[in-house]
Amino acid sequence: MCQTCGCAIPDHLQHASNEHDVHTVEVLEGLKAHNDEAARHNREHFDRAGLLVVNLMSSPGAGKTRLLEATIEALGGRYRLAVIEGDLETENDARRIRAKGVPAVQITTGSACHLDATMVHRAAHALPLDALDILFIENVGNLVCPASFDLGQHVNVTLLSTPEGDDKPLKYPVMFRASDLVLITKTDLLPVLDDFDVDAVADHMRRLASAAPVMALSSKSGPLDAWIEWLEAGLTERRRLRFHPASSPGGHALLSRPSRLDHAASPDT
Repeated sequence: MCQTCGCAIPDHLQHASNEHDVHTVEVLEGLKAHNDEAARHNREHFDRAGLLVVNLMSSPGAGKTRLLEATIEALGGRYRLAVIEGDLETENDARRIRAKGVPAVQITTGSACHLDATMVHRAAHALPLDALDILFIENVGNLVCPASFDLGQHVNVTLLSTPEGDDKPLKYPVMFRASDLVLITKTDLLPVLDDFDVDAVADHMRRLASAAPVMALSSKSGPLDAWIEWLEAGLTERRRLRFHPASSPGGHALLSRPSRLDHAASPDT
């Protein structure tokens, strides 16, 4: 797995006391501190541009790229969009987005199981941020490590597809606690997956002490109305904060809680 988040290091070694292991943990903590600083820098760029940045996270195959394709179609050109795609290899997903007429920058991470802020920083410089309204970051398919890395995004959206089972919030609490919205995808399969309980997902989120809303949709058959309204409300709030930064503590109408990442960043020197 990935050497930059510590997931390749057994837990007992992360807490060991010998000099070698202490050094390893110190290096990982240093990497994460560097990441957080890069994320603050990214957020300054995004805030100055007045755009909404959405980090999409899920397990592999939950439908992130298909959701983006359907979202592009549903918005019908009303907003200027771009996508940063994250995968271990290939440009397959970026090509699918470009085919919809939306610019996409592919990040291939090699062996890294998540995107980090420095990767996003380089990709963002390949996009005309001042000419965008919404930037989507499609993170590497993984329900563990992406939740631990701030990229400079404003909101986290976690997808949970019906074939995965409705108990994933309890099995992967770090990921789902980091979510500002949970999207249950592939609901067109519910007639043949009668053991998936949409209401149970919301109950699990409450057990995690999360007030993040839960929405169910099918990127294949729709409707996407609630998802589109959530995005539009988020964009409206980002624009308001751009011109009136001291008037609100953060969050927006369709986020039932302020984003954990929506905080003031220190100016870059």
